Amino acid sequence: MDDAQSRPHSSRSICSQRTEDECPVVGNHAEHHLSVNQTLQVLVRRPDSPSTTVTEETVFIPRVVHSVDACTNTDPPHKCCGWLRRRCPCPPRGLLASLITKVSMAAVLFGVVWSITEKECLPGGNLFGIVTVFLCALTGGKLVGLIRIPKLPPVPPLLGMLLAGVLLRNIPVVTEAVYIDFRWSASLRNIALAVILARAGLGLDGSALKKLKAVCVRVAVGPCLIEASTVALVSHFLMGLPWIWGFILGFVLGAVSPAVVVPSMLLLQKDGYGLEQGVPTLLMAAGSFDDILAITGFTTCLGIAFATGSTWFNILRGLLEVLGGMAAGLAFGFFLHYFPSKDQKDVAVKRSFLLLGLSVFAVFGSNVAGFPGSGGLCTLVLSFFAGLGWRKSKAPVEEVVDKAWDVFQPLLFGLIGAEITISALDPRTVGLGLAALSIALTVRIFFTYLMVLCAGFNLKEKLFIALAWMPKATVQAAIGSTALDMARSKQEEQMQQYGMDVLTVAVLSILITAPIGALLIGLCGPRLLQRPKNPEWGKTCHLTHIHKYFSLLWHSHAFPDQMWSLEVVHRASGYRAVSPVYSDALIQLFQFRYQHRYINFAYLSIPDINPIPFLNE
Repeated sequence: MDDAQSRPHSSRSICSQRTEDECPVVGNHAEHHLSVNQTLQVLVRRPDSPSTTVTEETVFIPRVVHSVDACTNTDPPHKCCGWLRRRCPCPPRGLLASLITKVSMAAVLFGVVWSITEKECLPGGNLFGIVTVFLCALTGGKLVGLIRIPKLPPVPPLLGMLLAGVLLRNIPVVTEAVYIDFRWSASLRNIALAVILARAGLGLDGSALKKLKAVCVRVAVGPCLIEASTVALVSHFLMGLPWIWGFILGFVLGAVSPAVVVPSMLLLQKDGYGLEQGVPTLLMAAGSFDDILAITGFTTCLGIAFATGSTWFNILRGLLEVLGGMAAGLAFGFFLHYFPSKDQKDVAVKRSFLLLGLSVFAVFGSNVAGFPGSGGLCTLVLSFFAGLGWRKSKAPVEEVVDKAWDVFQPLLFGLIGAEITISALDPRTVGLGLAALSIALTVRIFFTYLMVLCAGFNLKEKLFIALAWMPKATVQAAIGSTALDMARSKQEEQMQQYGMDVLTVAVLSILITAPIGALLIGLCGPRLLQRPKNPEWGKTCHLTHIHKYFSLLWHSHAFPDQMWSLEVVHRASGYRAVSPVYSDALIQLFQFRYQHRYINFAYLSIPDINPIPFLNE
């Protein structure tokens, strides 16, 4: 009997001991609680007959409980509507919290601006119109950028920005709400022009200028001058423009657009089309020089058009403006080379501020001083010489200028589109402008074909170069409205009409040639260009050639300071490939961005890596 009475106690003690051992420590305390993870229950089984011994069975019933810190005497949270809580947590987190934060910041910013400017930021005010154009142009660019056609280059987002501005101007109800004073619009476009010119000047490479072959110079100079002359001739007899205004329109249309050509060439280059012959490299290298020539010719003709006096005096004045702009740009570039000094903090930020500030000052100051043709050239020269002085350390400044362009690009194309009122367009002007554009493009394609006759290309490659050398976009948007803005500032009705004709044809050239050019490059590239015939092309190059190319790059200051071995890094539009090959060669880290820094290349393939660009001898 004693044994029977002691057995339950013994069993309960053992069970209690096991439960306490298995019970985890909760919070920061070492106390044990049976009820945290387990519930102990003793069941007594009664026998069927009185003679049978009474037995008992211990059962552990697990239950799910929320861990509660022993120091906080709080109850477990009660779950209700779990799906709703997961979707809409309280307080909000993640995407919902980010959206609420951004909306709140926008509301606070609007409230501050409204309290300062009052009617200017309401519908019908300038600030409201500028912000609306910017947001709509940005949205239009994003939407057009989502259009993806397999095996074709992406549709240029600038088309969406331009069309957004056109829609804002030509929808009746929206037009009344979105009002922008022409002085504000002209000022913003001139700032965008200054950013473009600074970007182009920084993108020029001094060592590349020395190494450009004759075919690259012919492609960059010949078609631009021929197209400008053709447009001047055709527009004079068809559209009735004076000769100087005909050349203004010609140089506006004579520039090719790197924003369309470069991404398309990079896609072909990635697939190997035309690499052996260097076709993509030729077009990317010649693009920036073509644009600079067109902008220089435009600013010179613009200064002559708005000058007063005899014709020969105006021509001499135009030449003096060119020389004065170059001299001022050289002086500013020399100043930026030494100030700020390298020992100062935040050198890149200070250099970027001074570069952009002087560029904007040159564009606006030249108009105030009465020499409108010298401002653009001054900006090009000062940014080029500043980049030469900074050498390898100009990359951070380029990044800042690129970010500034990301802001002003939607404004530029949106404001250009907002200048076009479809109901006010003269159908005769549109038709004659399209005829002049068609004739000029035909002459440009034919002359480009002639420029590459003696360059070692076959028939298909020559035809591809000629067709790919026609898209127009960025430069046309930047300088297309400059003549109209100057005519409005001088309040001359006849010149305003000439300026509107130039702007109309410039917008038509963007809408027509940018998408057609991108499609032609994407469709004709795989059919007219050839891949390397030998899959082992370039893999048998000797290490001495690699040493020679890298030695050439080192002496031309194309490398940063870091020394890297066992790696070849190729970066183009965010693409990167690394391969630990050729351990015998000490190879520097070669960082290169294709856009606006075009150099003539030969392509050298290394095993397990995509083609790596090296400068020609």
